[in-house]
Amino acid sequence: MPTVNMYNLAGDVVGELELSERVFNAPLNEALLHQAVVAHLANQRAGRASTKTRSEVRGGGRKPWRQKGTGRARAGTTRAPHWRHGGVVFGPHPRDFSVKFPRKMRRAAIRQALSAKLRDAELMVIDSLNLNQAKTRLMAEAMDRLNLGRNVLFITKAPEHLLKLSVRNFKDVHATTADSLNAYSLLKYHRLVLDQGAVQTLEGVFNA
Repeated sequence: MPTVNMYNLAGDVVGELELSERVFNAPLNEALLHQAVVAHLANQRAGRASTKTRSEVRGGGRKPWRQKGTGRARAGTTRAPHWRHGGVVFGPHPRDFSVKFPRKMRRAAIRQALSAKLRDAELMVIDSLNLNQAKTRLMAEAMDRLNLGRNVLFITKAPEHLLKLSVRNFKDVHATTADSLNAYSLLKYHRLVLDQGAVQTLEGVFNA
């Protein structure tokens, strides 16, 4: 059973925490993680891009000139694709990009992402992320004491409003809750910081 040190925001070790073997020491399946990332990104696509065909562009009902005798090529509408302001050939139309990703696979991918972060020493446990005030400067100092860098995902058991306010000015620092994780977010950020409650929540959900 893997064991990690538990820190406080001052950067001090305040204890040790045993982690679930099933959740934090899962074997790696790169194909499954890749599939999870592809599915997540595909499901974020709105698919609203749209163009008009020649039949949808307004106007063009009148024949531009008579069929014969002008010396010009025959034309039946000014909305043909080769005309300026004409329709678009083979342009994009609204479509659904969503990919089905079963819950069992989704949970397995999250377990593997957490395990990979732990094995790479990119996962840290904090006793509490409940702040007294929302200050970006204080949060930056805490991150420096913990040697986290500036690409961090903070994971808490419940929404921490002051924490979100404290990290929102950082470009690549984000705060979320344990019940809204996905494999893409876990792999996107260089460091993961979980509070003790988030660890308990993850073990309760993903041990099943």
